[in-house]
Amino acid sequence: MAVSADVVRDLIVTSPYGKLLGATLEHIEADFVRVRLPFRSEIVTIGDMVHGGAISGLIDIAATAAAWSGASPSGTPRGTTVGFSVSFLAAGRGQDLVAGARVIRRGKTLNVIDVEVKDAAGESVARALVTYKLG
Repeated sequence: MAVSADVVRDLIVTSPYGKLLGATLEHIEADFVRVRLPFRSEIVTIGDMVHGGAISGLIDIAATAAAWSGASPSGTPRGTTVGFSVSFLAAGRGQDLVAGARVIRRGKTLNVIDVEVKDAAGESVARALVTYKLG
């Protein structure tokens, strides 16, 4: 049985860490999600620049949600991020950021997810490749 959108939203995106960041699930389909990080003063580093750690948190939440969105776990489902590479392309300044995460390779237990973070104008802020283990 495939994992439901409610499970992805309630257990991953709005987990305690997701709540801390303020993450919200905007879109979900098998192997693809969009997650929003609302801009607020608590996630900036200087002025209105969103901290790279907050952006990385958004990436990890989105990648995890994407991995689970197309999963059909058996037994006691578990998962963890095992690899993460991010390139920051531009500053996210004073606006919400949205991560689009797509599973590009689904293996028996390892999944590779491509994540792009964009600002409200559609400009790329960061790009990441995440390896997530389900099982």
